[in-house]
This record gives sequence, C-alpha cells and structure tokens, in this order.
Amino acid sequence: MSASGPHGQASGWQRAENALIAVGIITAVIAWGQPWWVLLLTFLAFDLSALGYLANQRAGAFCYNLVHNYTAPAALITGWAVVQISGATVDWLMMLAACWGFHVAVDRALGFGLKLGPFTHTHLGTIGQTSAR
Repeated sequence: MSASGPHGQASGWQRAENALIAVGIITAVIAWGQPWWVLLLTFLAFDLSALGYLANQRAGAFCYNLVHNYTAPAALITGWAVVQISGATVDWLMMLAACWGFHVAVDRALGFGLKLGPFTHTHLGTIGQTSAR
C-alpha cells in the first residue's frame, strides 16, 4: 500500500491509530481476564462479508463496508453497558465487540480500508499499489 499521493499522510495516521486501537483491545481483553486468543480465533469470520463480491462489486463493497467499520462494535458495547447497568451480565456481548473491533482495527492498520467499489480501492488508497518514488 502506497503512502504517496493525496491520501498518503492521512492514511499513515489512520493506519497508526488503528494499530494502537488493536493493541488497546488486546490489552483490555487480557486485563479483563478474557482469553486473548479468541480475538485471533474469530478473526477471519468477519471477512465472510467479502463474499458479496461474488455477486458484483457494488454488493461486495456494501457487504464488506457494512461489517468493516466501528458502528456495530460500538453498538454492542453500548448494549453491553445498558445490560450491565440493569444488573445482568452478558460478557459475551463485550467479547464479540472486542473481536469485531479488533478485526476492523487490524484491517485498517494493514491498509484494508472501506471499499470504494473494486476490492483494491479503499478510503485509505489502493491496496497493493507500489510507491512512485
């Protein structure tokens, strides 16, 4: 993934901040006393959303982007908090949010951003593009 071009500096910042989010999630899961390896075990499950590309680019980008953003993990954390406040315990909800958020963070840190049609065209730039330097 290239760091040159109009998205280069912003892409670099976004990749770095997402790497830090991934490290934060791993650290939080360990501090919480949960099995950190579950983050790795479930990692590829979220990539099933890319199967939408079997239909066409538009469906593929839609399905991929629906799963590869922080909206659902944030909603799960909110749901977990509401349930916790009511006195019930649903730790699996928080763990699902952690797994999902970890996946998104690692993908973004590696340069796999939201899709803009073709799989290789993302909001972070083109995947696999070599630097023109």
